[in-house]
Amino acid sequence: MKKGVLLINLGTPKSLNVNDVRSYLKRFLSDSRVIDMPRWQWLPILNLPILNLMILPNRPKHSAEMYQMIWSNESGSPLLHYTQLQASQLQARLGASYQVRYAMSYSDPDIATQLTAFETDKIDDLTIIPLYPQYSTTTVGSVMDDINRFYFRRIKIPTLHLISDFCTHPTYIKVMAEKIKRYWDTGQYDQIVFTYHGIPKRYTQKGDPYATRCYLTTDLIMDQLGNLPHLLSFQSKFGPGEWLTPSTADIMVKLPHQGIKNVLVVAPSFVADCLETSYELGIENYQHFIENGGHRFVTVPSLNADVGFTNVLLQLVKNSSI
Repeated sequence: MKKGVLLINLGTPKSLNVNDVRSYLKRFLSDSRVIDMPRWQWLPILNLPILNLMILPNRPKHSAEMYQMIWSNESGSPLLHYTQLQASQLQARLGASYQVRYAMSYSDPDIATQLTAFETDKIDDLTIIPLYPQYSTTTVGSVMDDINRFYFRRIKIPTLHLISDFCTHPTYIKVMAEKIKRYWDTGQYDQIVFTYHGIPKRYTQKGDPYATRCYLTTDLIMDQLGNLPHLLSFQSKFGPGEWLTPSTADIMVKLPHQGIKNVLVVAPSFVADCLETSYELGIENYQHFIENGGHRFVTVPSLNADVGFTNVLLQLVKNSSI
């Protein structure tokens, strides 16, 4: 039996060129799992193209400027860089009996391209790991759509193992808790701020379990850390409508006025540093906190290429085949 593993993350612009950023945003924001507004209202139909008329002409330039702040001259996009490392480290641990690839939902290499490569190489047992610890229809649900589209009416389909969520995996919790504890012990903090990527509240009202999974993740990590002061918030609000609260940006404005001047910030929903961690947290929210009287704002890096996270992925693959 020939076995394969596919790691999947969100995606990233190919370069800092505004056209490349626009292309990436168009792919991302055209996904009905991400934007669940009626198609006639969001996409360019019936002369009401909100995406093409209001978003894509202006936002790519602003986004390119943000990416410029986190882009590496040597390795480019941090999300792509760390996803590549995660795949190569997992390949080294699994050895020649597995073929490990990575894909992006909204940039290259895309999911269909990598599934085609597995098909060409006659992989007949495939473990698919969306790199989102907490399930949401906006992330894992979208990945499942792409996989179903690819295999629809295929004559031969490999045995598929889809890891839809791993936020309760003991090793993931242990690795997260140990990393937070190392940072907590190196400085004097008033509070740990857990911040998760937000989603619109209407998604949870329809049954998306994401918010519940975020609270569960925090509870499990804190079971390891003990009685340390902490709170949970949500970031990355986009567009109109009510999103999950409390907002991380609002929290960072309020905390210094409540006497909480030193915070350790951790983002468990991101396993690779990206725009949301390096820019939104490391620059924007840092500024909110300091400008309102905060003294120390430290972000715990994402798991990135940590050996501990490679162990998490290894165990997910091995357990999926049992």
